[in-house]
Formats: sequence, C-alpha cells, structure tokens
Amino acid sequence: MITKRATVDRWNPDQMIIARAGRIIKKGGLVAFPTETVYGLGADALNPEAVRRIYEAKGRPSDNPLILHVDCIAQAMRLVHTNRAAEQLMMKFWPGPLTIVLPAKTDIVPSVTRGGLETAAVRMPDNVIAQALIREAGTPIAAPSANISGRPSPTDAESVMADMDGRIDMVIDGGSVLVGIESTVIDMTDPQRVLLLRPGGLGREAIEETLGMSLEAPDKTSAKRSPGTRYRHYAPSVPVKVWRITGKFPECDYSSAGYIGVHEPAQKTAGVVLCKDFAEYSRRLFAAFRRLEAKGCNCIIAELPDENSGICEGLRDRIIRAAMD
Repeated sequence: MITKRATVDRWNPDQMIIARAGRIIKKGGLVAFPTETVYGLGADALNPEAVRRIYEAKGRPSDNPLILHVDCIAQAMRLVHTNRAAEQLMMKFWPGPLTIVLPAKTDIVPSVTRGGLETAAVRMPDNVIAQALIREAGTPIAAPSANISGRPSPTDAESVMADMDGRIDMVIDGGSVLVGIESTVIDMTDPQRVLLLRPGGLGREAIEETLGMSLEAPDKTSAKRSPGTRYRHYAPSVPVKVWRITGKFPECDYSSAGYIGVHEPAQKTAGVVLCKDFAEYSRRLFAAFRRLEAKGCNCIIAELPDENSGICEGLRDRIIRAAMD
C-alpha cells in the first residue's frame, strides 16, 4: 500500500484534500489526521471491518477500546446514553481534550469499536482539520493515536509516517499539535460517582469545579473502559528512566544518554531537550522520545514533575508508563 501525505493549513484546510480523505473514510479506509492532542488514526467508527483495520495497522489488542470522535454534541447523543452531568461537561469543555465514557447504544456502535464493552468513549476534538474531516465523512470517526501500539504517540506527520507508511491510506499533515498528550478520560456511567480513567490534556481540577465533586480512582474493571491504561504505552525502544529534581539522578552511561525536562540535568548527557515550562514539556515529550531514540541514545532520562495537578498529572502518567518494564 502507498500512503499518501497531504499538507494543509491548520486553520484553513484545503477542502479538496478533506473531501479526498472523507471518501477514504466512507469506503472503509484509514486516514491519520491531527487533533489538538496527538495525531489520530481514523476510520468509520460504525463500520466494523474498517475499525478492524485500525487494530491491524497498529498491532493493537482488540480488547483495547477506541475513542469515537464527533463534530457536535448531537452526534455524540446518537451513540451513547447521556446524563445531565455529562451534557454539562460537553457544553463547557467541548471541543477540547476531554473524553467521556458512557453506556453505548449497542445497536449503533459496533462491539469491535467498543473493545467488546457495554460502554463507549466519545469526544469532540478542538482542531479545524479533525472537525472538517468528521463532517465530510458524515460519520463518527474512531481514532486511537496513529502509531504502532506501545510506541510514543505522534505529534507531527513525520512521526506518523515513521510508523504508518505503507500501512494506511492517507496522512493529513496539519503541523505539530498544540497539547501533545492524549485527552483526559472520565467515566460517567454513574453521574454520582465520576471516575478519572486517564489523566490528560484537561486538568481534573476544572472538571471537579464544574461538577462540584471530586473525581474518583477506577478499579480494575472500570479502568478497562479507557484506552492507554492496561498495556505498556508511550515508550521508545530504549529504556526510560525517571528523575525527580529533588532526588538522585539515574545512573547510566551519560555519554550516550538523552534527557528531557524543564530543569538542567544534574549530569551532562549526549542529548538534551529543555522546555521552558510543563505545558511545553507536554507538547514535546513524545517527539523528544523519538528524537533522542533516533540520535542513538542508549537510555532517556525524563524529569518527573513534582506537581501533580493540571497538565502535570497527565504528563506524569505518560512518563511513568513509558518507564514501565
């Protein structure tokens, strides 16, 4: 398969390119496209055969559910059973990096899209290109990150091509993304007990303030309702070691090690990616993993934020998961 790559303006995408991508989706093909979080690998969420192609292209476990991307709240309400609290969050935070898990309308959303679960995860991406593609396709688009399963999520088209060239039909190149880590995922199947399944681009504090309640931690069963929680994720091919600025710098061969963080590393390393703040750190994390890996670093040391609120909670989650054995 030849993967076509088309570059568009992030704010004013070429409608001919969007139309071409929409036709691919309608015919059951795969299109990678930018969102505000990471690049997604999209297929018609209501076409089981198309969705199976996502799993095949990524090498993704079939019990790992996909997020359904919609272009409006009304489209989401055709897919899942909502409640007043969920609709309140949709109106406030959509479009944006918030995914909500709700009981699926199982006669509409195929089992393969849901990972065999009775729930479905929905969100509305805050990206002009993504919204235009969903409208053109005329269907919700199932879209995990556009990378080989377990690898760092792609935040630019080059990273998508590195993993997906020859595996998918098309890549829409809309430049680098603005958030850099995946969406926050919450479970609202019981509006009286809202669960934080995966921290991400939207801080929990904003959600808690809107709902007037604290988010709870999931148990093993409910955690399965979110992607990115059960398997090793976000990891380069070389080991990732965690460093807290208040702790001891990890031991390794610094002459061939890489480093990413907001503070200068305690030891001189071969490759360094310094970020001005944690928002920039989140935007650059996955690209830095890939860059330092390509540079030939034998390990990557990642600064772990001491703060665990806002974007830092999601950033900490991605770093810790990347460092898992």
